[in-house]
Amino acid sequence: MEEPKVNPELAEQLKKLQEKYAVMGQDLSSYLDGLLYSDYLTYWDYIHLDTLLSLQNPKTSFPDEHIFIIYHQITELYFRLIILELEQITAKENIDEKFFIERLDRVNRYFAHLENSFDIMVKGMERDQFLKFRMSLLPASGFQSAQYRIIEFYATDFINLVAEKDRAAVQNGNNIDEVLLNLYWRSGATELATGKKTLTLQQFEKKYLDQFRELGISLATKNLNQLYKKYFSGNQNIIEHLREFDTLANVLWPLAHMKSAAHYLEKDPEDIKATGGTNWQKYLPPRFQKIIFFPELWSGQEKAEWGKAAFIRK
Repeated sequence: MEEPKVNPELAEQLKKLQEKYAVMGQDLSSYLDGLLYSDYLTYWDYIHLDTLLSLQNPKTSFPDEHIFIIYHQITELYFRLIILELEQITAKENIDEKFFIERLDRVNRYFAHLENSFDIMVKGMERDQFLKFRMSLLPASGFQSAQYRIIEFYATDFINLVAEKDRAAVQNGNNIDEVLLNLYWRSGATELATGKKTLTLQQFEKKYLDQFRELGISLATKNLNQLYKKYFSGNQNIIEHLREFDTLANVLWPLAHMKSAAHYLEKDPEDIKATGGTNWQKYLPPRFQKIIFFPELWSGQEKAEWGKAAFIRK
């Protein structure tokens, strides 16, 4: 009986595999046995679908709480996608324009999807159900999304994350510890009546503040703002992409969030407090905080109009 012919391409692949494993002192034959005995990979196992669908654990019996949980989990996954791109940008040695723009395009695409997705929150739940089940969530709050803060740290210098009105009080913008005490979002988690830290903020800082400090120090010379200044200053193509990122992250996304909060929490004669007592009326509107990742890329008039209707999609 004639011996079956070995496909030359297959023989070459086997040779390369043998060389690869030989370098590591490993036996290719053993790995091929493992491949032979292993089961076929399935879609549901690869993405851990059963585990994923088990991660929604409502605290009440209101059906729309499932929507609330799933939407926030989706949001955090988008934040993770954004961070993965920002990690690539800041870790890249000898970064070039093509790589920078391709990754930034991905970031902007994710943020655009997030902005458009907020209709799920605004139109996808019954207001009466939300106002009831939200009381079982105290003191948890979307304010406690550490990933969103991490995105900000990757994007810009710490001093640019201090509210415009508070920057004069920060004597040394390079002092991480001083700036940490004045980050804009801390004012959004103070008790409305007393001005003291809410439990929401206390929990958040206890879990993440040290991590934020370390990240800020590690990114001091390689966040996106610094990379632009070092490698791409004046590059109009990159300026356009950075301005889009600034607009999406610091104007359109907060405004979408504010629209949702207003839909559920605005009420005469007094607005309903957010979970955890966070001060959403003063924290969410971008015109109050004027957080801008890349301030040198905007004119004085654009900064003055930041977050106002005249600014949107300019």
